Amino acid sequence: MTQKNDFTEWYIQTIQKAELMAYSPVKGSIIFRPDGFELWEHIQEEFNLFLKAEGIRNAYFPMLIPQSFFMKEADHIEGFAPELPWVTEVGNEKLEEPLALRPTSETMIGSAFSDWINSYRDLPYEINQWANVFRWEKKTLPFLRTSEFLWQEGHTAHEGEEDARKRTMRVLDEYARLCEEFLAIPVYKGQKTPSERFAGAVDTYSIEAMMKDGKAVQAGTSHYMGTKFAEAFDITYLSKENKHVHAHTTSWGVSTRLLGALIMTHGDENGLVFPPTIAPTQVVLMPVGPWKKNPAIVEKLTALQASFKAKGIRVRLDDSDNSPGFKFNEWELKGACLRIECGPRDLENEQVMVKIRDISEKQAIPFDELEQYVDEALAAMTPRLLAAAKERNHDNEYLDIDTLDDLKAHIDTCQKEDKVTGFVLIGWDGTEETEAKIKEETGFTTRNIPFDVPVEKTVDIVSGKPAKHTVWIARAY
Repeated sequence: MTQKNDFTEWYIQTIQKAELMAYSPVKGSIIFRPDGFELWEHIQEEFNLFLKAEGIRNAYFPMLIPQSFFMKEADHIEGFAPELPWVTEVGNEKLEEPLALRPTSETMIGSAFSDWINSYRDLPYEINQWANVFRWEKKTLPFLRTSEFLWQEGHTAHEGEEDARKRTMRVLDEYARLCEEFLAIPVYKGQKTPSERFAGAVDTYSIEAMMKDGKAVQAGTSHYMGTKFAEAFDITYLSKENKHVHAHTTSWGVSTRLLGALIMTHGDENGLVFPPTIAPTQVVLMPVGPWKKNPAIVEKLTALQASFKAKGIRVRLDDSDNSPGFKFNEWELKGACLRIECGPRDLENEQVMVKIRDISEKQAIPFDELEQYVDEALAAMTPRLLAAAKERNHDNEYLDIDTLDDLKAHIDTCQKEDKVTGFVLIGWDGTEETEAKIKEETGFTTRNIPFDVPVEKTVDIVSGKPAKHTVWIARAY
């Protein structure tokens, strides 16, 4: 299956063939195979550096949340009720109170904060947890939407609104950096519309990513919660003025959706393409030709493997009996960044042949130049992938669509000419009725109100009334 014929089917086939995941016996859930989980581990390692630099420590909270906790914040329970799985009995005994499998942990952590925070001296109180969460999705897609998924969720409490909002935006900026510099995924930063914000939040901010097929993936969110959860869970502190006041809280998270976005941003017809920053295999070494008759070839590659490993490069030696063609295809499919081949003639010429995953030509590199070449090639690949993705995004941004008829015509043209519908910048009058009509008639949803607006829109796309906001819309996963 090709990307052009059926992008979603290409995606599903590729991640299975590349052994990133497998379907589990539980509908809507997946098994992370080692390469797939390693991708998540590298994201954890990178984000943990930020957390430690900010003085935010990791913790862990129970997965089961009492029903009564949800009832304390009405918007929160209303937002998650359709997706909540419940534990109601153990063995043959009914539980006194149903327990939800966590969809998120604001309620559980809010209860803990109410015990732990007593004085202004305790603030800010900032923690993070790496966990699994459950949201019983009706329509699933591996990594992007599953009934159980992995994520990090940060929760903080502050003396006032200014500090809480600073934390909200600081994390959003870090999410954008994580995506762009580490994953080579360009993102659009902005504020969610009221209908799209997190259940119970005052304001939700997001980073949105455009996939190769033009659809959007919400890559991360950061929420300013105001005092809503503090009031519901009695998170109060004794201020410097000796008054009991409610703390201002935030929450924020990225999930294994980032893996889906990574694959859909960079993958090609040959399989996965990973930036070296996150790739499970950065370098694969491969003997070619009649190498079994010449033990010196594998000896040389084994020495190279040890040298690369000592430098912290993720390297594998493929000395299997499979044909070179099979191995070339397999490692391209799995997204190895560099393939280094060595055969009898290469050994004689004291060189190897190097193929970079996103560049078509091979290159002969002398042994004594190889180490520097590999370092430079790995360093150059992530920025190159980011630049290519940014250029593709730019080509699929539409800034001159001002009416609903224009949008429908754009969709028709894209279908006829086999183009992606991409991200469309529109004027919005601020009403949910407008959002609903756009979604109903085109399948587009608001992504966010961007901080960096390419063009100010003055007229609402549906009503023709003055626009209150300029908004990105797109079809989304």
